[in-house]
Amino acid sequence: MRPARALIDLEALRHNYRLARQLGGGRALAVVKADAYGHGAVRCALALQDEADGFAVACIEEALALRDAGIRAPILLLEGFFDADELALVVQHDLWTVVHARWQVEALERTPLPRPLQVWLKLDSGMHRVGLDAADYRDAWQRLRALPHVGDIVKMSHFARADEPDCVRTAEQLANFASVTVGLAGETSLCNSPALLGWPQARADWARPGLMLYGVSPFAQANDIAAQLRPVMTLESKVIAVRELPAGEPVGYGARFVTERPTRIGVVAMGYADGYPQFAVNGTPVAIDERPGRLVGRVSMDMLTVDLTDHPQAGVGSRVELWGNQVPAAQVVAHSQTSAYRLLCAVKRAPLQYVG
Repeated sequence: MRPARALIDLEALRHNYRLARQLGGGRALAVVKADAYGHGAVRCALALQDEADGFAVACIEEALALRDAGIRAPILLLEGFFDADELALVVQHDLWTVVHARWQVEALERTPLPRPLQVWLKLDSGMHRVGLDAADYRDAWQRLRALPHVGDIVKMSHFARADEPDCVRTAEQLANFASVTVGLAGETSLCNSPALLGWPQARADWARPGLMLYGVSPFAQANDIAAQLRPVMTLESKVIAVRELPAGEPVGYGARFVTERPTRIGVVAMGYADGYPQFAVNGTPVAIDERPGRLVGRVSMDMLTVDLTDHPQAGVGSRVELWGNQVPAAQVVAHSQTSAYRLLCAVKRAPLQYVG
């Protein structure tokens, strides 16, 4: 069997959830959208089901996959419903829904439901993606509050630049949210991962940790709290061939790397079809048999190459960690023209194997 694999440490996932919940000081929805950022939504939700206050997904398809797996905890649809016809399924499967547009308010007014629906009413406080404008928010809250088939209303928003600790935008969004929602009853949810880790003044009743659950910091800079996170995914493979090359020889597509000395090259069964970033540069860190090493040459679809010259003990069968406990994902991000979110979500062909 091809040795490429992604090990998923479920105990690390639980540790990170507990940290997020502790930081928030209230309750926390574990965000498992996009197949839990590439970690496997069903298995991650099952691992958290005994302690998570609930889960958050992008859409009803993702929610139904969790319900089919036996997850009974609350599940929030972060993008809400896309058509009024979905409301029957939302109620049938006891889901919570975000309402972020006037047409959704109107759909709820036209659609009587057999039991009250919990709504998370989203304000566009400055992200300018989805959410009700400030001028419409209070009216939407009052209209929903008047409906017998709407239960609790959680007031929510989302930060655009909380991963930039010195940026004033988050403080501006907080002030905007407070101004618009003053006097409106109900709980509040504001914190995504960077807000939980870096903006204590934003913490409220409900947190929505995503990236931090998977053990990756959203910050480019060091953060003492983020340092407590434990990596959940270890992407690894093995050396499948070794080449002995003299100085001056090119390696891989485009001759991006040319040997400067007699060099041992290890070929690893891992490529961009598995989710490793295609544009990782020469020198991107790896671990070879537990020792620091480096990527050389262009990453191809199924293989990449590492420098074994200073690893005389390494050869065919040697384990290579691409990221995980020894090689932080943030280091790969810094060498790869990508983001931590994209890095994790891109993992696909390498099979997921669960521990813990």
